[in-house]
Order: sequence, then structure tokens, then C-alpha cells
Amino acid sequence: MKKKNYYKLKLTNSAIYYIEKLMKKKKNIKFRIYVTGGGCSGFEYGFKFEKKINLDDIIIKKSNIFIIIDPISIQYLIGGEIDYIENLNGSKFIINNPNAKSTCSCGTSFNI
Repeated sequence: MKKKNYYKLKLTNSAIYYIEKLMKKKKNIKFRIYVTGGGCSGFEYGFKFEKKINLDDIIIKKSNIFIIIDPISIQYLIGGEIDYIENLNGSKFIINNPNAKSTCSCGTSFNI
């Protein structure tokens, strides 16, 4: 488990606030960010809360929260910024990814 933020992954205050708020409802959980194949642009972001940490997971501590990312997903997220937005379309986590060559209009999928 690597624990330092060598990957320059940033979180906005809004994302930190919302993750902390959700984590207060459950004990001993971490926020996992992952990338899977699919979506309308090629890759898709995923977010979930879970207790399990794999031996090869990267753990990034921000404020009072821990973010878990698997070693394959982290390569797509280097230098990115995680944000949480609320608007007329709903509320969601988004990633502003400097590595993405294109993204879909909803912001949940991207292409490298």
C-alpha cells in the first residue's frame, strides 16, 4: 500500500465536505475511485465507499478522509481534480482530468 500523494490528485473543498459527510454515517469506510472500460467515450469513472483495501491499492489522505485507488486506475487520474457538484441535473462527483483527450457531455466517461 502506497500512502503518499505522489500522483498530484486534488480534491475540492466541496468534494472533501461531501465525502466527510457521507463517511460520518458509516464507520471504517474509505472512498474508492476507479476507472473501468465503457461509457460513451471509452473509459468511465466510478466512485464507491468500501471497507476493503487491497495490498496493491494506493491510499491518499486528504483532510480527514482516505481515498483508495487501484494501481491500474491511478495511471488515468494523475494530476486530476475530484469535485462534487449539485445542479439542475442532480448531484455527483466529477473528475477534471488533464490526461483526457475528450470527455462525454455528462462528464462520467473519457478517452485518452
